Amino acid sequence: MTTPGPEESLHPQTLHWSGMTHVGRFRKNNEDAFLGLTFDAREIRYLGKIGSGSLGGADFVFAVSDGMGGAKSGEFASKIAVEKITRLLPPSFGMAAQQMETGFGDILRELFERIHGAISDLGRYYPECHGMGATLSLCWFMPGWMCFGHIGDSRIYFLPKDGDMVQITHDHSHVGWLRRSGKINEREARTHPGKSSLSQALGGGNQKIDPQIGRVGCQSGDRFLICSDGLVDGLWDKRINELARKELDASKLVLEAVADSGRDNTTALLIEIA
Repeated sequence: MTTPGPEESLHPQTLHWSGMTHVGRFRKNNEDAFLGLTFDAREIRYLGKIGSGSLGGADFVFAVSDGMGGAKSGEFASKIAVEKITRLLPPSFGMAAQQMETGFGDILRELFERIHGAISDLGRYYPECHGMGATLSLCWFMPGWMCFGHIGDSRIYFLPKDGDMVQITHDHSHVGWLRRSGKINEREARTHPGKSSLSQALGGGNQKIDPQIGRVGCQSGDRFLICSDGLVDGLWDKRINELARKELDASKLVLEAVADSGRDNTTALLIEIA
């Protein structure tokens, strides 16, 4: 989308982030999960809900997963995702995105396939996990670039410093296709009876998956928002844009979405490039 400028190679970028998840106002358990990791070629470290770090010596991964089909779905999905990420991503540290035209995509595709297989196995072998599935929206930050993998209806928004907010992921649903095709507007999509029916998810009885893979060039001042569908249920795009550009505080988005709707678990991860 955008090309990183020369300053990115001369001055390592810093990431600032804020994350929050909320059970909502009506559900008893939270099937959403989010995670933050940083890694180099030797080790991987888990990140707190709020923090900052330099891209000079490590890559960063942030992800949101929304579980379905079982009380422990989100919990299982996040644990499986972490386990697979720790095995697959550290060996790839230091591979420049410019030389990874297919490389980063292959790594993320393999990651999604392995998570899909692990969740599917749980559903086959354990009756309490039958039909369990999950969405996953993942951002992998390296100097000058954000590479992403996505499946389901959680979302990744790109908020460039100079430009309009863009939803860079596709909702894997018929309603999402209708919206992208211009056949319905945002209001119609929000009230459509089939908006929660997914055409793709990890596990969930799906035989094959085709995750969306891509990358975005980053520069100082850009922000990214990863969120579950509970946030979108509570906030219109215009309001998401307004809140996500203010103070770097995911709780402001989550708590307002819960107050306005709260029908679903609600999660947001806000990341800024500095």
